[in-house]
Amino acid sequence: MLTGMRGLAGLTGILAAALHFAGALKSTPPGAAMPVDLTAMAALGLLATLPLLVAGHHWRLDATIGPPLAACGALWLWMVLAGAWSPSRGILAAKLPDAVLLGPAMLLAGMAVAGHPRALSRCAGAALAIGTFVAATIAWGLATESIVLGGQPGSSPELLRVQYQIAGLAIASAAALAAVRAAEARRWAARIGWLTLAGLLSASALLPGGRAALAALALALAAAPAIVLWRAGRRGVALLWPGLVLAAAAAVLLVVQSDPPLAAGLRTLERLSQGEVAEASGRLPLWRAATEQGGAALPWGLGTGGFTIAAGHGERRALYPHNHLLEALAEGGLPGFVLWLAAFGGGGAAAVLLGARVEAERAARIAALTLPVALSVMVSTDLGNRMAWLALGLALGLGVTAEPRHVPALRQAGV
Repeated sequence: MLTGMRGLAGLTGILAAALHFAGALKSTPPGAAMPVDLTAMAALGLLATLPLLVAGHHWRLDATIGPPLAACGALWLWMVLAGAWSPSRGILAAKLPDAVLLGPAMLLAGMAVAGHPRALSRCAGAALAIGTFVAATIAWGLATESIVLGGQPGSSPELLRVQYQIAGLAIASAAALAAVRAAEARRWAARIGWLTLAGLLSASALLPGGRAALAALALALAAAPAIVLWRAGRRGVALLWPGLVLAAAAAVLLVVQSDPPLAAGLRTLERLSQGEVAEASGRLPLWRAATEQGGAALPWGLGTGGFTIAAGHGERRALYPHNHLLEALAEGGLPGFVLWLAAFGGGGAAAVLLGARVEAERAARIAALTLPVALSVMVSTDLGNRMAWLALGLALGLGVTAEPRHVPALRQAGV
């Protein structure tokens, strides 16, 4: 029975990773060529295994995650209520189910995966494999001129359109996980091998064009391995490691700024050399509009999905504020702002506190999987994005512990 449960947990972890990075997988030629939708396939698989995993275990929740979980529930309820005065119909009908129906399911899945050692181990392993696969296929696609990085859908029908932001997040998590494996390795050969893979993945992050993903890479790569090093008593290396990562990133940017032609072919660096990042990406006008429109609609906000209409963009969901906090303020008013801070900000604070108490390998893997998404929600995605809710579930899962159902019974019997 234990073997079967371990296998079920491992499968659940793999499916969670596949669903988390389904957008990146669909940006690869093999993923795009599949006759079925990878997102739907992973979601259906997770829907089949997750209830069995939950039913087959006894779950203990740390009190620390109680307030963020309560804030999540209140935020979902407030989004439903705020839909009553929203001027939107199309965006509201699409966004609300994503947030209040899919969001809780993703949160639960993340918590279950993070709370079960086998599930988390397989999830991290699958994420490492996915990121490596995505990096290799993008490099090959660019070399063979068979893909296009971003652009309008259908603008180049003969080429595969890569969702470079999501691909960059997958690569960032994979690079951080490889560096974590290097920090954990006992032999120098293994350390060098994992560091080489982390370096190659970091270099491949310069190809897709996602500037936020590059920042996410630096954040995850600096933080996740340092957790393992610090907890292993290698304090000097732990303190030095983030500095080395950030220094390497700064050196690359400095070289490119001093000689922009060096960035030729490296789409991420080409976009960085264009000048003002926030203005060039179009985010700054959206942030300004969210602040202005949200301020004018206080205290209750514009209503769920109402930002794009108020900003003059019509029913175009893609022109969301590109910042969860500003979105919560603009559409949910002061209640939405406070509840988002309590849910996501409180979840981050709880993860830091709990991460200091759980096993180092567990905390490091969750950091590698969640930090890229944590940065992404401040510059991209809306509140209906499943990656945000799954990442929050993983972070809160640091306060969850799973045991097979027969174990508590044996302990009560004194066996």
